[in-house]
Amino acid sequence: MTAMGPVDVYTRSVEDYLKAVYRLSSEERPASTTEIAQRLELSPASVSAMVKRLSEQGLLEHERYRGVRLTGEGRRAALRIVRRHRLVESYLVEFLGYDWDTVHAEAEKLEHAMSDELVERMAAALGHPVSDPHGDPIPAADGSVAELQGTPLTRLAAGDSGVLARVSVSDADRLRYLGSLGLRPGLHFRVVEQAPFDGPVTIETPMGTRVLGHALATGLLCVAEDAQ
Repeated sequence: MTAMGPVDVYTRSVEDYLKAVYRLSSEERPASTTEIAQRLELSPASVSAMVKRLSEQGLLEHERYRGVRLTGEGRRAALRIVRRHRLVESYLVEFLGYDWDTVHAEAEKLEHAMSDELVERMAAALGHPVSDPHGDPIPAADGSVAELQGTPLTRLAAGDSGVLARVSVSDADRLRYLGSLGLRPGLHFRVVEQAPFDGPVTIETPMGTRVLGHALATGLLCVAEDAQ
C-alpha cells in the first residue's frame, strides 16, 4: 500500500486543531468554533484566531456564522494524525497490556513525536488493522478511510440482534464500566427491551443480561445481524 506521500510538518497545536475539526465535522455539517473550543478546552477567542490563521494557510474553510471545514490539504493532515493516534492506541492494547480506558491520554502524547517509519512498523506489527480498540476506523496509509455507519443501540427495537461495532465514548470511567460488562466491539447481542421515555436498554449477551442507561447506550454503535 502506498503511503500518503510527503506532507508538511505541523506543530502539535495545529495538528490538534485539524484533528478536532475532523472529528466534529461531516459532509453534512461543519464544526462550530464553540464546539472546537469545548473539545480543545480553549477560549472561543483563541479558537477564532487560530481558525483564521489556518484558513489563511489553506488548511480550513471558514464560513462566517456557519462553521469550519477541512480543505483537501487539511483533511490529509488530519487523517495522518488520526491514523497515528489510533495505531498507537491499538499497539498499546495489543502489545503493552494497556486497557482501552487508558490509551487515549498516552496516544495524545505519542502521536506528535513519532516518525512515519515508526508508525508504519507499528501498523505492520499489528497486521494493518482497520479499526482501533474502540472500533474507530484507522485511516489507511494512502489516506483513505472507511467510515462506519453504525446505528446507536437506542434505535434498535426489542427482539433485534446485532453486533457492537464501535464504542463512541471517550470518558475513561465510562469505558472502564463498559469493559467490565464485556461490552466491546465484536460482541453479539439481542435487544430484550427498550424502555420508553429515554429509559434503560436491556440486552442479552453471551455473558448474561446487561442493562444500560439511555445516554450511555446512545454511544454504542451497532450493526444489525441481517445487515452484515
